[in-house]
Amino acid sequence: MNARPPVTADDLDHAVQLAVAALRQVPGTAWDGNAGTLEWTCWETVEHLADDLFAYAVQLGPRTPPQDREVAFSYGSRRPGGPANSVHADRAAGPDGLLEVLEAGGALLVAMVRTTSPGVRSHHVFGASDPEGFAAMGIVETLVHTHDIAAGLGLTWEPPAGICSRVLARLFPDAPADTAPWPALLWCTGRADLPGRPRPAIWRWYGAPPV
Repeated sequence: MNARPPVTADDLDHAVQLAVAALRQVPGTAWDGNAGTLEWTCWETVEHLADDLFAYAVQLGPRTPPQDREVAFSYGSRRPGGPANSVHADRAAGPDGLLEVLEAGGALLVAMVRTTSPGVRSHHVFGASDPEGFAAMGIVETLVHTHDIAAGLGLTWEPPAGICSRVLARLFPDAPADTAPWPALLWCTGRADLPGRPRPAIWRWYGAPPV
């Protein structure tokens, strides 16, 4: 039996850089409009993504990572219905500053995945995970939230099949095997229908390392 190809820090770095490049195409007037079908604006969605990457990085930071909760950063929403974040971008810095915050959050997680022992485990609501698992989660967040924004604005966004395939194998054991990796990932995250498979109303990934 062939071993599963691992999800790597390089995969995460590549995904974030592709997302930053794609999001530079967002028109300046579109940032306060909704991100596709989400109830968040495009700006809030990128802040949420940067916050996810930051949150996954800091889960790996303590010498003894918490096993029953997130690391105790304070977080909150800036408006009713907005995402609850620890990370917020300075609006005065504009879209370039927002994307800088996203890139920095990605770099923090990349660095932690590269330098944390593979045997480390830290809390996540979907199961305590290892550095590879947090890298895979960060990639999924990056790919699908960039999709949310791009789809709502009619921008082209199709990430590499190899990266999609590796995160599917790591986080979604029941992913369809009879379709291309990117459509399968969109289906697994409730964002697309597949022939004969209505999109799931509720979805989750499985972050716990394979036994």
